[in-house]
Amino acid sequence: MCGIIGYVGYRNAVPVLLYGLQRLEYRGYDSAGIAVLDRLNNKFIIEKKVGKIKDLQEHLWGKNIEGHIGIGHTRWATHGEPTVENAHPHISQSDIITLVHNGIIENYAYLKEELIKKGYQFKSQTDTEVIAHLIEDEYKNNPDKSLLQIALNVVKKLKGAYALGIISTIEPDKIIAVRKGSPLIIGVGENENFIASDIPAVLEYTKKFITLDDDEIAVITKDNIQIYNIHGEKVEKKPFKVNWDISVAEKAGYKHFMLKEIYEQPRTITDTITGFLSQENKELYEKIKDIQIIHIVACGTSYHAGLVGKFWIEKFAKIPVIVDYASEYRYRDLVIDDKTLVIAISQSGETADTRFAVLEAKKKGAKLLSIVNVVGSSLSRESDYVLYTYCGPEIGVAATKTFTAQLITLLLFSLKSALSKNLISEKYFEDFYHDLIKLPSIIERELKDIDKKTEDIAFKYHNAKDFLFLGRGLNYPIALEGALKLKEISYIHAEGYPAGEMKHGPIALIDENMPVVSIIPKDNLYEKMLSNIQEVKARKGKVISLITKGNKEVIEISDDFIEIEETNENLYPILTAIPLQLLAYHIATILGKDVDQPRNLAKTVTVE
Repeated sequence: MCGIIGYVGYRNAVPVLLYGLQRLEYRGYDSAGIAVLDRLNNKFIIEKKVGKIKDLQEHLWGKNIEGHIGIGHTRWATHGEPTVENAHPHISQSDIITLVHNGIIENYAYLKEELIKKGYQFKSQTDTEVIAHLIEDEYKNNPDKSLLQIALNVVKKLKGAYALGIISTIEPDKIIAVRKGSPLIIGVGENENFIASDIPAVLEYTKKFITLDDDEIAVITKDNIQIYNIHGEKVEKKPFKVNWDISVAEKAGYKHFMLKEIYEQPRTITDTITGFLSQENKELYEKIKDIQIIHIVACGTSYHAGLVGKFWIEKFAKIPVIVDYASEYRYRDLVIDDKTLVIAISQSGETADTRFAVLEAKKKGAKLLSIVNVVGSSLSRESDYVLYTYCGPEIGVAATKTFTAQLITLLLFSLKSALSKNLISEKYFEDFYHDLIKLPSIIERELKDIDKKTEDIAFKYHNAKDFLFLGRGLNYPIALEGALKLKEISYIHAEGYPAGEMKHGPIALIDENMPVVSIIPKDNLYEKMLSNIQEVKARKGKVISLITKGNKEVIEISDDFIEIEETNENLYPILTAIPLQLLAYHIATILGKDVDQPRNLAKTVTVE
């Protein structure tokens, strides 16, 4: 869940570490800290603080900390509350090892008990401190071994997922980086090198990167990088270059990253369409002819994208689709064979629940297709086929531009699959494509037209304690997503529901204090949805309708409305998602919430 940064080179480490931690704030955290090795005295200087990076910066103000190697961390609490003692980095008993860690060590309680028997004392409640003491203990028992050999021996004792950044007074010029189940990259510089959880952390300093794979360990000095597998055998890896500009990770004049990313959607949709059509994937579309069932596996917003994808795949490609939460899918008795295609959807490509779930399915014979935003991510490397979204870094914790890009990708996949099976003609695909490429211009106009209107509606309803979001067909998952966005960033209770199901329970909640957001474009379920709105009005609910322009019939029975342009009805989920993103954003900002880093949430969830 958290962020790791490490530096070794010619610069003073502290500014590099703080900069990297700022770039990792989007991942979600509750405390932060750094450790720098003071080479003059060969001892660690460790500074930690509960709260935001700015609190750590203020804490460090006026302190003269010099050192050219260090590690930093933002922690999202798993073992132990957010306290200075539980914050990373953690140090070993004799102060010879300090490290940072993402992930969860499942057998830490047993390891801790064994270390306590040996006389080790623990200052924190974390699983991470166990690793620091284990390394020291291993070193004491094997003083002639290198830090690499010691680290290899220790990680073989660990069960669970982890990314580790380790520095020591034993070999004070080295960072040891280890990865298993939690992302870790190496930034390759000149006379300096870096480790980080994600590329934006060090993009200011380099555009060359190496991705560590599971069960790999790296020894990093300022002018050398050596990578080994878990058996200590050397692994050759070439750096890759990224073409992101650091300005992509800046707010560019917007109040929040989330608002900037909402407004970036015309461009990211264009880039995703272009990128999709540039990927041939002939093997995938040959394989799709033999597929008898598709399982879509995802979490959160990506799960909602999968629900929309189910409608499109079944409609166009005529393949039955099951959509499942990754956290549940892994523990079911899966009925899978080589005629099953599993689609994993994950913005980061590192979501632990999704990764582990679909890898189980792959073991049982399914083919694995991943839809991810990050090139070189774990899922992209573990899959048989990959479809990328082309969004660049998404800094806001609440997904916006990556959601609509996932929808575009699922829609194009559905159409391409149908085309490969001769279920639609080339002309049908081309006509659909022409509708699709008009979307970015429509969204630009939509954003211009509705932003202020949405803000006014947000002001009117921001004190509501509960919201209900209703949709049908393709727009039912958008109701779920609208409710999720509101919950995530405003902390207002909200539920998404299929409108036809409302009368089977949720209708009991509706009164004059309940805002009901109704997604009702002019599509094949319009009349049904209209009847559901009447049911809300009959119980004095406040109706906020999301309609196609000029629909006076719905305007007359609505308390408030937001208009979108009329288009191909299969494209409405992309257009209806954006006003709901804005509604959640404006309500949260009116309430003074931390929109980009909502409480208790993380951007990349790398624990189960």
